[in-house]
Amino acid sequence: MLDVKIDRDRPILLHDQVAGEIRRAIAEGEAAPGERLPPARDLAAVLQVNTNTVLRALRQLRDEGLLEFRRGRGVHVAGTAQRGAVLAKAREFVQFGRRHGYDRSAPSNPKQHPPLWTCPGLRDTGFVC
Repeated sequence: MLDVKIDRDRPILLHDQVAGEIRRAIAEGEAAPGERLPPARDLAAVLQVNTNTVLRALRQLRDEGLLEFRRGRGVHVAGTAQRGAVLAKAREFVQFGRRHGYDRSAPSNPKQHPPLWTCPGLRDTGFVC
């Protein structure tokens, strides 16, 4: 079982602590890609937290690309911490584009969306087209 520890005296939310500990275990190789994690109920019992707290942490890690939920087969480690970091940067980039008026229709409608180099505020970002 993973060596996950939480501290109720810390000002960090419990689900963030659980997610951080699982993230650490993946980064340190304690949980390898493809490995199945213990059921959420078991982790919750060991950590003495509500099952929903663990499920929230697991969903957060799934959204980061670190975990994969397989119906009937449990939760598996999907990738390394580096993969999660790349996915996080990609999401950040997409959000950046959306904040500046870009969406999925941008490539199909160039009149509505000017090229990036003509958009105010993007010239000095280091973005290369």
